[in-house]
Amino acid sequence: MKKILTTILAVLLAGPSFAQLNSGGFSVDGNSIYYGVRLGANFASIGGDDFRVDGMKVGLNLAGVIGLRLSDTTPLFLESGLYYTERGAKDGKDKVGLTYLEIPLLIKYGVQATDDIALLPFIGPYFSYGIAGKTKYKYVEEGIEVNYNERSYKDFFNHSDMGIKLGCGAEYNKLYLELGYQFGLANIADFDDASCHGNALFLNFGVNF
Repeated sequence: MKKILTTILAVLLAGPSFAQLNSGGFSVDGNSIYYGVRLGANFASIGGDDFRVDGMKVGLNLAGVIGLRLSDTTPLFLESGLYYTERGAKDGKDKVGLTYLEIPLLIKYGVQATDDIALLPFIGPYFSYGIAGKTKYKYVEEGIEVNYNERSYKDFFNHSDMGIKLGCGAEYNKLYLELGYQFGLANIADFDDASCHGNALFLNFGVNF
């Protein structure tokens, strides 16, 4: 967690230098394509049938993105990219850590709020594939709670996940900030008679080129 906060702070401190650059990333009236990097945090949870770890877990987001303008007359953009994203859930010492590679397909609409600031509300699906993770919680043996047991996420969760992202971004010159929420639609549980879904509030900082 300390590493996440330190990295995000470094991006924020670098913000003034980005803001001095001429706008070259997103433009309502101009560019047909842009590239960007994203760094931020997930505030994730898992909801479902009798799922015992139902608290929030903080994880990292790291991504490279590309955006394509879809219309010459309307500031409508399609943004995709590749995300390294950490999600899961935590409740005291009980925790589930799930690490994914994720590809979103987001539709963004650009609104020029001022000469320097553009707002970009967005919505679209995302598709994730689990690459790592662990679970850790007490288990019961013959009616008695035993010590915490750490297991691979593959013992309990599917690799694949998908859902919907929605939120709003803002760009000041090349500096970008977004806040959003992702709703998991796929059942990520890989154990009998259970259904659970991963959700996350996310806050990302970045730069568009």
